[in-house]
Amino acid sequence: MTDYLRQARDLDAADPLAGFRDRFVIADDHLVYLDGNSLGRLPVSTRDRLHRAIDEWGTDLIQGWERWITLSREVGDVLATGVLDVSPGEVLLSDSTSVNLYKLAAAACDARPGRRVIVTDDDNFPTDRYVLEGLADARGMELRVLKTDIDLGISTATVREALDGDVALVALSHVAYRSGAVADMMAISDAARGAGALMLWDLCHSAGAVRVPLRASGADLAVGCTYKHLNAGPGAPAFLYVRSDLQAALRQPIWGWFGQRNQFDMGVAYDPVESVERFQVGTPPVLGGYAVLEGARLTAEAGIGRVAEKGAALGAYAIALADAWLAPHGIRLASPRDSARRGGHVTLYHPRAWQISQALRAAGVVPDFRTPDRLRLGLAPLYTRFQDVYAGLAALREVMETEAHLRFPERHSRVT
Repeated sequence: MTDYLRQARDLDAADPLAGFRDRFVIADDHLVYLDGNSLGRLPVSTRDRLHRAIDEWGTDLIQGWERWITLSREVGDVLATGVLDVSPGEVLLSDSTSVNLYKLAAAACDARPGRRVIVTDDDNFPTDRYVLEGLADARGMELRVLKTDIDLGISTATVREALDGDVALVALSHVAYRSGAVADMMAISDAARGAGALMLWDLCHSAGAVRVPLRASGADLAVGCTYKHLNAGPGAPAFLYVRSDLQAALRQPIWGWFGQRNQFDMGVAYDPVESVERFQVGTPPVLGGYAVLEGARLTAEAGIGRVAEKGAALGAYAIALADAWLAPHGIRLASPRDSARRGGHVTLYHPRAWQISQALRAAGVVPDFRTPDRLRLGLAPLYTRFQDVYAGLAALREVMETEAHLRFPERHSRVT
């Protein structure tokens, strides 16, 4: 037995979260799944809860809305207290991440009349940049796009230099989708506040993976998805966060009846409630909502602190293996080495990363690929074992030693 394998077994034996793996559906125990940062596994409780929800639909019919009507707020409160460490009433399950980003960004710009600049960075997730670009174009505003190191993440100093009295909104990702680099939420939120701008964070790669200091940083707004580290399933609804003291002052641009006061009075004029529910639009997805509820409860039970600690340890172990086994084959780390600056995935660079990713899948290891030439390894603490990391990196070493990746096409498929 190698020292690295012995280390993995010892770490698994001492892992306080080890028992959570049994609470996920794992159809093939030999498959090494390292893509939970794109799509989390299915919790057993979610499968069971969705079956019950379908039965409720069949038996209760329209009367089911007596309890479904508050589901978005109920899920939001679990996310708030169990995952994001903010207060009940500040988080709401609603729409998709992109739609929520648009709603909050538009509301923020309206709240800073006379200011004409939105700040983001060139490594922000493409949807975020597209939404902000469209918003700026429609309003005759400037989208100020900052240069970011795609391996090390956004620099606080770069953000500070971009701020002036013309900036209405700063919109950034807390954890970079490509490299996993963690932005300094405390310092950047403080800088935006000092410039009189509102701060909007994308938490898609943060929620359920790392500690998110929304409360401590005084961040204004946030959005995030639930199908990655929160394990709510493909296309699951997203969430939004609005700090409590801002809720009554912000008016989102999509005036829907689920944000209306006295909703079933069917009033002629739009009169939004003053709470976080004003950021709802139309009928919420009930089945997706229950899936998010179960995933969020699972993370809350594990404790986001313990999840983050194990995630950091998994990443450090993966990097140690990469240094020892893969660097001689031209693979280099494309994530921050410091665990405090790295989220829930480790990214590796190689000019043939796409072919390598295909060879790994053929060998029973599932990573994912991101341009340019990055191989992402998602390390989900609730079900990823240290021995899985060992097996995955050992398979990658074998691919490189045998040049098995050269048998796969260089052309990318649509889904990478």
